[in-house]
Amino acid sequence: MRYFLGIEVIQSDIGIFICQRHYAREMLARFNMTEFNPVCNPIVSGTVLSKDDEGTLVDATKFKQVVGSLMYLTVTQLDVMFRGSLINRYMATPKASHLATTKQILRYVKGTIEYSILYQKGGKTKITAYSDSNYDGDLDDRQNTYGAIFIIGSGVIS
Repeated sequence: MRYFLGIEVIQSDIGIFICQRHYAREMLARFNMTEFNPVCNPIVSGTVLSKDDEGTLVDATKFKQVVGSLMYLTVTQLDVMFRGSLINRYMATPKASHLATTKQILRYVKGTIEYSILYQKGGKTKITAYSDSNYDGDLDDRQNTYGAIFIIGSGVIS
């Protein structure tokens, strides 16, 4: 297997790499983000999103397409998961501030296209888990945010 549902599988002597380079390039082209400069952070430090009742409305259909594409990209780019979930909250009535954050995430994707997950051959199968949470961090409804990542050996599984 070399390519399946937008996921590239590269087998080598050290293990199996999976990535979504081709899908990410197609996504950036689809949303006219190929000419923008890449950035190192998926979201500007200190950014706090809210409903932004006074903000300018943007095209909800296009916004939903971008968010959906980003969520599919999280199969191999788990670092985009939290940010994608964050902007996902505002799909009903997206504002210009939400779109600007989404474009920042797309610029980050452009800079991380070559990232992949390695499932190393023959390594120790140690299970590692990391978690983080933000209680009462949502400005609109004071919902909690929680995230976790699970690793077996050298590869992320969830």
